[in-house]
Amino acid sequence: MSTNSTSKRAMPFHEPIESPRDTRLVDLLGQLAQGEGYSLSRLPGVKFMRSSFPMMRTKVSYDPSIVIVAQGRKRGYIGEQIYTYDANHYLVLSVPLPFECETLASPDGPLLGISIGVTPGVITEIMMEMEKAPPIPMGKPQAIRSNPLDDRLYDAVVRLVDTLGHADEAKILGPQIVREILYRVLCHEEAGTLRALAAPHTHFGQISRALHRMHAEYATPMDMATLAAEAGMSVSTFHAHFKAVTSSPPLQYLKSIRLHRARLLMVNQGETASSASRLVGYESASQFNREFKRFFGDTPAAVAEEMRRNLINLA
Repeated sequence: MSTNSTSKRAMPFHEPIESPRDTRLVDLLGQLAQGEGYSLSRLPGVKFMRSSFPMMRTKVSYDPSIVIVAQGRKRGYIGEQIYTYDANHYLVLSVPLPFECETLASPDGPLLGISIGVTPGVITEIMMEMEKAPPIPMGKPQAIRSNPLDDRLYDAVVRLVDTLGHADEAKILGPQIVREILYRVLCHEEAGTLRALAAPHTHFGQISRALHRMHAEYATPMDMATLAAEAGMSVSTFHAHFKAVTSSPPLQYLKSIRLHRARLLMVNQGETASSASRLVGYESASQFNREFKRFFGDTPAAVAEEMRRNLINLA
């Protein structure tokens, strides 16, 4: 779906929310998703989501994942592209990606969801075992996509969340159900967003590796010419393909990673703006403060305080 972006200060969308097909997933997540924002499950890479209040359009950063919402609605914005995920649509991200997001929820009907992390290795392994694997897109696959949630995928998610309420079941059955969920997404996901991860030598695969390195080493000095060379591209070609995948130039993307990480350090670990700026690779605190305010719309201290006041866990 594509339309003009709205102001980031606009109130969350007001159209009616589609009702979930039943209450199974809502009931299970209502018991397990504790606290506002993200909370950890018994299974590595799987997180619960809860939001009891609407949130205006704000900057977020997601790791590669499949996000299923049982109740409420989220909408992501990248440029003019809009991605809605709710009780009948799930979100797929194949690369770590900063974007803008708004949430529709209320204390009586909190947003409840689950995020399942994905890695290129697992995707490649599953596709190698498929006798009739769908084709891998060779053009410019989308890094993010919203897809309809069919009954078989929904049932698998319900079974996963049910097992996460029990220690032994989570440990023994959980990984197999996650694998089933990834398989079903790979089979039916229209744009091949995840399937593209199984093609490491395509431009998409090369950019994906650069993105993962930028997220792993964001606090160290990073030369775009070196990243381009490692991807086997000229600087101009690397820049063009990078922007096609992320909708952002490489240097702006790296800056956004550092600023998101600094916000997380201040909110979740109590770091000051000065210490957070050093930890994410800034040499100048004044430059950090200017860029943070330009990016998030307020000073580091004000943004961190607002997040803590709203009890939002950004991890």
